[in-house]
Amino acid sequence: MNYLSPSMNPYVVFSDIPFQRVQLCVYSSHLSFLLSQHIHTQTILCSPLSRETQKLVLLEMARLLLQVTSPAPTNLQMRSSPSPYSSGLYFFLGGLVILVILLVLIIVFLKFVKPADVMKLLSRSKKEKGKESTDVFSGSLRSVTVLDFRKLKKATKNFHPSNLLGSGGFGPVYRGKLEDGTLIAVKKLSVDKSQQGDLEFLSEVRMITSIQHRNLVRLIGCCSHGSQRLIVYEYMKNRSLDLIVYGKIDQFLDWTTRFQIILGIARGLQYLHEESHLRIIHRDIKASNILLDDKFQPRISDFGLARFFPEDQAYLSTNLAGTLGYTAPEYALRGELSEKADIYSFGVLVLEIIGCRRNTDLSLPSEMQYLPEYAWKLYESSKVLDLLDPKLKENGYSEKHVLRAIHIAFLCLQPHPNLRPPMSEVVSLLTCKGEMVGTPMRPVFIDRRRKKDEVSWETITEVFPSLHSESPALPRGPT
Repeated sequence: MNYLSPSMNPYVVFSDIPFQRVQLCVYSSHLSFLLSQHIHTQTILCSPLSRETQKLVLLEMARLLLQVTSPAPTNLQMRSSPSPYSSGLYFFLGGLVILVILLVLIIVFLKFVKPADVMKLLSRSKKEKGKESTDVFSGSLRSVTVLDFRKLKKATKNFHPSNLLGSGGFGPVYRGKLEDGTLIAVKKLSVDKSQQGDLEFLSEVRMITSIQHRNLVRLIGCCSHGSQRLIVYEYMKNRSLDLIVYGKIDQFLDWTTRFQIILGIARGLQYLHEESHLRIIHRDIKASNILLDDKFQPRISDFGLARFFPEDQAYLSTNLAGTLGYTAPEYALRGELSEKADIYSFGVLVLEIIGCRRNTDLSLPSEMQYLPEYAWKLYESSKVLDLLDPKLKENGYSEKHVLRAIHIAFLCLQPHPNLRPPMSEVVSLLTCKGEMVGTPMRPVFIDRRRKKDEVSWETITEVFPSLHSESPALPRGPT
């Protein structure tokens, strides 16, 4: 093949070039003058050209050769950009196809799937969600039975007032009967603030599932339904101790039964403080939180305020919680919480059981209004047996055991927590396995010189000197 070259003669000769390729010269305006010459199949002879013209011809021929040898454009390259009308048509057709498919699926679903089956699937999914929520309660603790809200509502006759057993700080308690005949007590938490209610709910459920003792209430299950938080306990036939002690029902307890209740409470607290794998402080030991079964065996209940207590700490610094009248002075004034706070509350409760009256009763004469103060005055004047319930005197009692129980109560009411005996020692003293040593100190009393709408702690010993200086006015709370 021969090509143009400046070294060649003035006549440009193209040989061995296929005729089809030479024909492409027609499409170039720069080579149109060549078409007027004689074109042969083997050789093209042109008139003499100037050197500049030869260069132009050479460049144009090179460009044409590149176009001829390059691959043909693809169909996509040859297509022009789609118009908006064609793209809109595509979207319309696609949407129409999807709509037809959905209609077919709906027809098939309605034909072969029954509405009852759909409801079963929905209820099953709700139950599965409920089971997932119970993981919060179980954790490393015992599993908790989650009860259906509708069943509890039916068991309590829609929480009818006739089934109301009582009402505490965290909500009312209702009597119920399950379909299998099991009697239950349903505690319905008052959820003024959902977060606080949830904390109380989780605290009590986790606490009870982690412990088990014959003198602690047994948890049957719980329920979380919307804003409703319910805890289900075993039903106690004789309900709560406060109904008897405060004379709300006409029920007399002889000394043997009362002593049995005192000892059972002491053993329950001993388990919480010393024998459980978790050291627990109840923080709200009082008559309304002591339930009685059909044999008047006591069960400590209501663990909504209970706290796990670290083994390596003497006390916790925390906000005041509980019921005034049962609250230990160091906890009420300085927020120092330990198991000794429960022991103080136990001492107050023992005096209530013996005297069959409230620890604070402002309807009585001033010297009798606060039970520990009144009992101590009788103790100092050697008339402590005057504290006894008049009905108990009529039916007989063991003077020795009564005096022993009152002495133990005063030991639990000591002004300084370190002077109060642990519950294991209290149990030993109650069962006459330990010797009564030492004389109790005067407890801390309510200052009755204040107005009736104010309550303050009075410093009475040098053992607890900071009481007066740190004593704020405390509002009188319910007991």
